[in-house]
Amino acid sequence: MRLSAKLFVMRFPLRVLAAVVVFLLAASLVPATHAQSPAAKPSLAQPAISPDGKEIAFASGGDIWTVPATGGDARLLISDPAEESRPLYSPDGTRIAFNSTRTGANDIYVLTLATGRLQRITFSDSAANLDAWSHDGQWLYFTSSANDVAGQGDIFRVRATGGTPLEVSRERYLYEFESTPSPDGQQIAFVAKGISASQWWRNGHAHIDLTELWLKSVAGNAGYHRLLPADAKHAWPMWAPDGKSLYMMSDKSGSENIWQADAATGNTKQITTYKSGRCLWPTLSADGSAIVFERGFNIYKLDTRSGKTAEVRVALRGVPSAAGITHTQLSSWSNLALSPDGRKVAVAAHGDIFAGDAKLGGEPQRLTRTEAAESDPQWSPDSTQLLYLSERDGGDSLYLYDFASSTEKPLTHGLDIDGSPQWSPDGKSIAYLRNRKELHVLAVATLKDTVLTKGDIDFFGGSAVAWSPDSKWIVYLPSGTNGFSNLAVVPATGGESRPITFLANGQNASHIAWSPDGKYILFDTAQRAETPQLARVDLVPHVPNFREDQFTELFRKQSTPGAP
Repeated sequence: MRLSAKLFVMRFPLRVLAAVVVFLLAASLVPATHAQSPAAKPSLAQPAISPDGKEIAFASGGDIWTVPATGGDARLLISDPAEESRPLYSPDGTRIAFNSTRTGANDIYVLTLATGRLQRITFSDSAANLDAWSHDGQWLYFTSSANDVAGQGDIFRVRATGGTPLEVSRERYLYEFESTPSPDGQQIAFVAKGISASQWWRNGHAHIDLTELWLKSVAGNAGYHRLLPADAKHAWPMWAPDGKSLYMMSDKSGSENIWQADAATGNTKQITTYKSGRCLWPTLSADGSAIVFERGFNIYKLDTRSGKTAEVRVALRGVPSAAGITHTQLSSWSNLALSPDGRKVAVAAHGDIFAGDAKLGGEPQRLTRTEAAESDPQWSPDSTQLLYLSERDGGDSLYLYDFASSTEKPLTHGLDIDGSPQWSPDGKSIAYLRNRKELHVLAVATLKDTVLTKGDIDFFGGSAVAWSPDSKWIVYLPSGTNGFSNLAVVPATGGESRPITFLANGQNASHIAWSPDGKYILFDTAQRAETPQLARVDLVPHVPNFREDQFTELFRKQSTPGAP
């Protein structure tokens, strides 16, 4: 994907606004058949292995491709200006079911490979996300929110030749998704709870992604049996051919790996042992000997017997029917940052960082070109460097772009989540939070990283860390007892942390500001259901003027100008 941008400046009266900066980003979507930069690679996604184990179908560039299971040249199978995704072979290998947006919503289609006959299976305004074929090839299982009052996913099945979809599981106010029928067709396994169905792409662990694995009989109103609790993000269950176990993706070990669960006891064992990254969209071969999955925008194949994995090398050969280059005007961005000198502006847009002239406008400079997301640009105090976050290393890392040399360098690197970075006023150091448990200070010149304090640190977004004007102190928000968090300050060179507020509020300091003269700190504070209020901490002792003192002053001898 290539991005270019135009920067325009609109002027208003000074009493309204000095200048409003608007970026219009033109995104050019370049298919794999066009010339690309050395760093550009096609994305290979959602692979499925054929029943005989000889071929893999996958999605790339919004089209469906096939490649030998051993790798090699991939040929274009299904192409349309709309987006095609989630190809799945029928059990006999004669058909491929897939999702397509060619009719508006995400509907299911079935392609007969021998004749090229294409049949639309679902007709709904709500997306029908394809999950699996039944083992006899008679049914297609899918997830849809079409009949749910809360807009949550339910499990359906529909004849592979078309017809009326039938509900299999429809619990209200509960997300049910990613179903798979057992080999005997008597029951289904599916994932429930959490929101990982809508944010499966999210890298990293979060409590809102925790899911359960359930079993349910297909016929009648039989009850449910929970096989796995919500102790991890479980996804894409697949029945082993003997029906005694299920394979799935789980982040129970920290990273997203392939696991196996006993269908009777729920006992699990880890199959792949990746320490980072994600195993996405796995599918199992008919004989259970291989699983193909997406990892790092490439396709991998797992031998279930030996536990060994290998990348399937793919070269795309074909011309999509979509336009070679599509320009999309993007008028929105995030993390707008104006440089201290007021002359430059930086934004995060479409996962990359752009910087441009805040006064004259024009075409801005694109600073990043990675497959990972970049965000939160922060200008250095002298306006010559730009700090931002990047997910390219697996976590959130700090990167620095120097405009004098037009070079980028990593400041931190790894799987840790580094956030809320703030430049010191003298521009020599950067304070940041690591994993919401450590407050760090990084020396920009030497990259010396010092841990100032450890412990849970609240972070509600915004500027959760602030420097004193002399760059000697840092204020932050350690987690307190009983849900009450209060501000604390710590020397920037290390030392004892000192509390400076003592409020019985549950939400404090999503934004912190230290006054330029260093005499007070401002922050927001509220209870959970209250409107936030602005609070001030005076750092210099305040001596009140009592009325008695004011009256006493009236009797003090006043000097007369010019008197001895």
